[in-house]
Amino acid sequence: MSWIKNRPLSFVLRVQLLLTLVVVIIFVFLSDLQSAVSAILGGMVSLISSAVFAIIISHHKGYTADAAIRTAIRAEIVKIGLIVILLWVVFKNFESVNAFAFIGTFILTVLAHSMALFVSDNIKTR
Repeated sequence: MSWIKNRPLSFVLRVQLLLTLVVVIIFVFLSDLQSAVSAILGGMVSLISSAVFAIIISHHKGYTADAAIRTAIRAEIVKIGLIVILLWVVFKNFESVNAFAFIGTFILTVLAHSMALFVSDNIKTR
């Protein structure tokens, strides 16, 4: 049983992971290993925060608009807080991080998170 029950968010997490892997492979071939590690870290910051967001949203139990809004705001606050903490941890502990690869991959995966709006939640059964 998955912790993430929301199909669009589950799909977006897979897309974020795929984008991170593609960027890492590009940096491995076009740059050095340190840039690839930086890209992994940038993608993981976004992926981890998006996964926590998705878990919070998936455990929403209320049926009122008020409860849904509260859950969405709480999930977004936790996501942003986690992003700030993880960005600080990376820049504090990894002096040789390639900022271009790190921030570039992070921004790319954050933009991919907004794609959840375009993924249908309806599954057609035949």
